[in-house]
Amino acid sequence: MRRFDMRTIIGAGLILLGGLLFLEKIGILHDASGLFLGLAFVAAGAYFLYVYWTDRRARFWAIIPAMLCIAIGGQAFLPPALKDWNGAFFLGVFGLAFWIIYATDRAHWWGIIPGGVLFTLAAVSALDDHGISGEAAGSFFFLGLAVTFALVALLPNTVGSTRWAFIPAGILAALGLLVGTALVGLAGYVWPVALVLVGLLMIFGFFFRRA
Repeated sequence: MRRFDMRTIIGAGLILLGGLLFLEKIGILHDASGLFLGLAFVAAGAYFLYVYWTDRRARFWAIIPAMLCIAIGGQAFLPPALKDWNGAFFLGVFGLAFWIIYATDRAHWWGIIPGGVLFTLAAVSALDDHGISGEAAGSFFFLGLAVTFALVALLPNTVGSTRWAFIPAGILAALGLLVGTALVGLAGYVWPVALVLVGLLMIFGFFFRRA
């Protein structure tokens, strides 16, 4: 059996593009070139999915271009009623790649961070497209990042303790609450007081150790 080469792939692509353009010409399809590009990206994503699936632990990286291509190409197939969700769809599907990396091997705990950030950005994009105020979207963004780092600290991994992630989680949660409430005006006072307190604690700790 002969192997497919690049000429076969290009020939099949030209036949597909010609068929789509013909269907557009007779009024059955709209935006045939967009559909063709969407199919091309989805096909590329399917190829990388195959690469990933052949050895999920060693080739975990392949899920990143796979989901990226599917996120780009899949937008062409969203129904008109969901076109406003293009940004959220792209970010959500792409973010799924990093959650799959973590699920494949718990040693890749770092995948939680880009996965959580992209999921948060997807939600913020959806909120922004549907008239949510900037303050509410900003608050949701910081709270989403706080949840992401909390998950880094709480979810199991095979590397070691990640309890340090509670620190950025707490800071981001505080920022989210400040941005989303009337306390936002106090933010200018919180940081100077916090710096003074940290400085005093450092000085106290220095002299306490010397005593």
